[in-house]
Amino acid sequence: MEVIQHNILEENQGERIDKVVSQLNKDWSRSQVQQWIKDGHIKVNEEAVKPNFKCPLHAVITVSIPEPEELDVEPEDLNLHIAYEDGDVIVVNKPKGMVVHPAPGHYSGTMVNGLMHHCKDLSGINGVLRPGIVHRIDKDTSGLLMVAKNDMAHEHLVNQLVAKSVTRKYTAIVHGLIPHEYGTIDAPIGRDPKDRQSMAVVDNGKQAVTHFKVLDRYKDFTLVECELETGRTHQIRVHMKYIGFPLAGDPKYGPRKTLSIEGQALHAGVLGFVHPRTEEYMEFLAELPEEFSKLIKHLENNR
Repeated sequence: MEVIQHNILEENQGERIDKVVSQLNKDWSRSQVQQWIKDGHIKVNEEAVKPNFKCPLHAVITVSIPEPEELDVEPEDLNLHIAYEDGDVIVVNKPKGMVVHPAPGHYSGTMVNGLMHHCKDLSGINGVLRPGIVHRIDKDTSGLLMVAKNDMAHEHLVNQLVAKSVTRKYTAIVHGLIPHEYGTIDAPIGRDPKDRQSMAVVDNGKQAVTHFKVLDRYKDFTLVECELETGRTHQIRVHMKYIGFPLAGDPKYGPRKTLSIEGQALHAGVLGFVHPRTEEYMEFLAELPEEFSKLIKHLENNR
């Protein structure tokens, strides 16, 4: 394990430890440094600190660079649908039913397994089980995801998500007839106190904002486009349930009597972001999966 020491000089006095350390090596991202601090690899005067610790003058920072972990995710040829790829980012069109990253019960067949086979140079910021993953979509949601191939790209893309500048538009079928054409749901989301496996709108939750517009109406259902301003777990599913129009097919947040589909009718069809290296805005479109299109046709024929 390589150990580096650095004395706090006057120009760094009072600055956050994560900022100071990330400036010591251009290959160290701020997110990576924060994780090292949390794991105890970075100390000040031999004492553990938090990422927001303010550096005192003449203190000694010790960075014990951890050995890179061997990724214990097996590469698998899953014939991923790659919508775009260059040396910094990959845009993947994830099929419905595929889990994004390994977790208990899903250690194979995930998008990460497929990415490990497809390319060897994924960002390591999120650790061995989620290499390159910047954001995620649920197992039964199809559509576009951006993946980072290096730490610079990873941090750049995450910063865009934090700044709410990434374009993410979803197509969904919901129960009921939404009476108005447009709407914004601004309601905080957190763990459901009655069911820790679910999310809900709760007073002490994190800010969550979803914009929607009606695309079409059928007999008992509405086709909508939802645009995320924030990206909370299950955000669209929770928000649409909250306003009384739960997603069709949603086993967790929807009614039992629903359309005969497996999982929620939700597709991440539009993804746009600023490229981390070229600084150019890029936008991608994924057509609706065949099953989703057939479902719409069925609803149109039974208005």
